[in-house]
Amino acid sequence: MLTATYTLVALSVEQAHIRLSLLSFQKYVASTLNSQHSLTLSQLEYACETLERLYQACHWRKVELYLIPALRQATERADQLLDELSRLNASALAVVRRLKHNLEQGVQDDGAAHAVRESIDNFCSALLQRLEKEEKELFAIARSAICGDAWFALANKLLAHDAKVAEARRSGSDSVMADAAPIAIVPRQAPPAGAVTELDILIPGQTAHHAVPRKPMRGTVQRAGACK
Repeated sequence: MLTATYTLVALSVEQAHIRLSLLSFQKYVASTLNSQHSLTLSQLEYACETLERLYQACHWRKVELYLIPALRQATERADQLLDELSRLNASALAVVRRLKHNLEQGVQDDGAAHAVRESIDNFCSALLQRLEKEEKELFAIARSAICGDAWFALANKLLAHDAKVAEARRSGSDSVMADAAPIAIVPRQAPPAGAVTELDILIPGQTAHHAVPRKPMRGTVQRAGACK
């Protein structure tokens, strides 16, 4: 079972990276918009862009690409849990699509800041809940249901995946998620290698690895017509 342990530890590291990004953005938005009643279209654009990046990063995780397909082949015991994880994913995606629609339509009102903050909180909560369920429930089912040979095959896929990401870094290639559709319910096929390890959710004002300022959330409400 050493291979299973190695594989699950590697997946947990990836989970922790995504969790940190979600929590960081959630905290930033709460502290920034807490004192605002309205927000600019540039703020809404920044929120949509970051949520889209977070959603795609969650979708292209190794758990999605490799563990869940292997688990579906090994057992039906996880079907109910997988359905629940899909519902959480759909809830997060609905938030992204709603905010993108508001951005495209130039929808603004006096309570926009509160509504956006609440939507982002719902998005992050749904994906954080999904990560927790995967680690506490999905990993446990996988450990007992997937056989030794399947764990070896899965570990080899993870190693190949990491090798492709490392090669992309050396060659200076852009994020492999760039070829994926910006927002899709279920992308038709995975990119050549996942890009979760490349994800930087850029939170203004931070000094950690993720913190390169971009489009700071400040200002007052402007309608679409006022920005032209």
